[in-house]
Amino acid sequence: MSIKLRPAKLEDIEKILQMQKEAFNELLKKYQDYDTNPANESYDDILFRFNQPETTYYFIETDETDVGVIRIVDFKDSKRKKRISPILITTKYRGRKYAQQAILEAERIHGKSCWQLETILQEPGNCYLYEKMGYKRTGKMQVINDKLTLVFYGKE
Repeated sequence: MSIKLRPAKLEDIEKILQMQKEAFNELLKKYQDYDTNPANESYDDILFRFNQPETTYYFIETDETDVGVIRIVDFKDSKRKKRISPILITTKYRGRKYAQQAILEAERIHGKSCWQLETILQEPGNCYLYEKMGYKRTGKMQVINDKLTLVFYGKE
């Protein structure tokens, strides 16, 4: 099945929040990264980013069903890298290559080069996805706590 990215509207923030909580709750319990995990964010956190001119939230949609969300930060200037933060697929729809398709579609819309993102080093499936999509480790890492380290990726 193919996906499309549908831009979210202001009235969709509550839905984005609920999807984030559902998608990231298991990781929050596992890693206890209360300050960085999207499951722990508030409506106001999402609203703040939603209102940034460089941010676009998209619903990842297939057959008119929202299966996930991807936030793209694009300053539309060649000096700054574009960013994926976060991308999520709700639990029910995982394992169907929707994240991979969403990244390809985001790159089609926003350009194929100059991207950055980070993910959890201890989640090999996440690392595999980004590496499969052509993202390379930058060498930068950030220890969040004794259970979780973020690893940074880029795609030129």
